[in-house]
Amino acid sequence: MEDHKLKVFCTVAETKSFSKTSEIIHLTQPAVSLQVQALEEIYETKLFDRSSSTVTLTPAGEILYKYAKEILALYAATEKVIGEITGLVKGSISIGASSTIGNYLLPGVITDFKKTHLKIKCHLLVGNTKRVIELLNSGNIDLGLVEGEVTRQKMVIERLIPDELLLVVPTHHPWAKKKEISISELTKEPFIFREGGSGTRQMIEKFLARHGITPQDMKISMVLGSTEAIKEAVENGLGVSIISRWAARKELKYGSLHLLRIKEEKMLREFSLIINRNSVSSHAVDEFLTYLKSYPFDKLLG
Repeated sequence: MEDHKLKVFCTVAETKSFSKTSEIIHLTQPAVSLQVQALEEIYETKLFDRSSSTVTLTPAGEILYKYAKEILALYAATEKVIGEITGLVKGSISIGASSTIGNYLLPGVITDFKKTHLKIKCHLLVGNTKRVIELLNSGNIDLGLVEGEVTRQKMVIERLIPDELLLVVPTHHPWAKKKEISISELTKEPFIFREGGSGTRQMIEKFLARHGITPQDMKISMVLGSTEAIKEAVENGLGVSIISRWAARKELKYGSLHLLRIKEEKMLREFSLIINRNSVSSHAVDEFLTYLKSYPFDKLLG
């Protein structure tokens, strides 16, 4: 029922970029332009001013944006109310999740949810925390699950579950015989970082800073874009790293990696649920949120 053209138009208006919109909604840039062009033909006027380096709304575009947001919210409200009347929960949910949550927690949660909610389709988009926030702000996901700090802006933030980050080393490393090491020892080993924008990277840098260590003090051997790549690199002896305990369940089970704590302080953080403050959630989204908040996550750690 939802008008896809309006959603594309609103995303361009909010990002002020056709290329960024293309990345967010997974359409080619020409396809994004065609959607906007179709609207401009319907209203027989230009909706965007493309003369400067940034894309801005024309006066007509401002009017359409205002009503388009209301129309999309009404679509969501209509679906929710009818679902409540009929008792039939169906529809689709778009979930954005940062890497650790999206790769290691949500697949199990969504699988269990689908067992009792057969008519709800779940779409999971995985990226770093920064990207998930962009997707939520542009209205391209219904909810986000992220690690690391999030500024409130237009979002409601709720803590979901705690997470502990642990040092990971190959099983043949001298530290593999230990349960913990001092933080000062980290500066002596090749260290593998996650990319900028990652919630895990943000957490590690703040933790090190509290103990007077900067990235310049580290022997950074490489920067990788995923936890899977980091685990593979560590297993092959290319350095040590810090990852979530959730991310190492399989490797611990099969004994291919070793986890240990930092002696001075536990590295703890929260996984958070984020929702756009101004959005109208569908009946399907409400069902998933209720399920998510009561889910026994500890069973996944086995």
